[in-house]
Amino acid sequence: MMFARKRVTAFAALAVAAAVALSGCASTGGDDGAGDGGDGNLAITFLPKNLGNPYFDTSSKGGKAAVEEFGGTFAEVGPAEATPDAQVSYINTATQQGVGALVVSANDPKAICDALNEARDGGVKVVTFDSDTNPECRDVFINQADSEGIAKVQVDQIAEQIGGAGEIAILSASANATNQNAWIDLMKEYLASDYPDITLVETVYGDDDDQTSFDKTAALLQTHPNLKGIISPTTVGIAAAARYLSTSDYKGKVALTGLGTPNQMREYVEDGTVTSFALWNPEDLGYLAAFAAQALIEGDITGKKGDTFTAGDLGEYTVGDDGVVLLGDPFVFNADNIGEFDF
Repeated sequence: MMFARKRVTAFAALAVAAAVALSGCASTGGDDGAGDGGDGNLAITFLPKNLGNPYFDTSSKGGKAAVEEFGGTFAEVGPAEATPDAQVSYINTATQQGVGALVVSANDPKAICDALNEARDGGVKVVTFDSDTNPECRDVFINQADSEGIAKVQVDQIAEQIGGAGEIAILSASANATNQNAWIDLMKEYLASDYPDITLVETVYGDDDDQTSFDKTAALLQTHPNLKGIISPTTVGIAAAARYLSTSDYKGKVALTGLGTPNQMREYVEDGTVTSFALWNPEDLGYLAAFAAQALIEGDITGKKGDTFTAGDLGEYTVGDDGVVLLGDPFVFNADNIGEFDF
């Protein structure tokens, strides 16, 4: 059952949701997902960065629920690993099938652009979510939260946890991830302006792979013996880092924060490994992205600034600059509230 969307609305000041995703294996509702293109073709294919990722497993519930709600056909495809070129063949196949829309979390801002523009030339609407392409490669981008807000909340958390001074590191996803890199650039600016006594000593990449992220965490701690904190702005990375810290001598000595889901992080908050972390509701993110795809297919929006559409239970949204639709601000999870959420 979908995470209580009405409950999230009640927490609107608290939480945020945002873009699309998909479940761990391809699934469809209705027919085979192929269509003729053009208005009314509500065959919608979701293409996450990679399959088997808990974040995208969660957002897929929202995407699938939305598509079923408005009577479309849901399908999900994707690579096993989040590499820059891995999504191209799936885009080409969906184009050949004549789907109405593709909803994509991009592994690279440029690598899939040619394939996406070929799809658009063929009448396929393109929605990016979570991680954007270059704006000219899609119709609308569903941004989970304002980039400045995402960067700020993570820096503020680590600063509070380490007393505003000391060495920190960042454990990111892939080196080419559009959203991660934008957040990291803003984190650096915010650290320099507001926390001059905090030094960012290294940024490493776990490629959204659990074992790689686990190993990178161990390497960071060995390389930087004075490290006081780690920020991991990726759900796979923060969980892997927490798993390492929880059974190490660094537990309680090295702070960890970033972006994670409550169900992933619950045990690490409860055992004291992690004090707090942030995220939006990825299930609602998928839900919103699916409704944006429907609005594009049916001609309710074109991606122009000022366009508005209704996203089911989430209400009305407005397209902003560069075709961006913003869901809201990140929500901070901690020991006091984590029990209230289930995703």
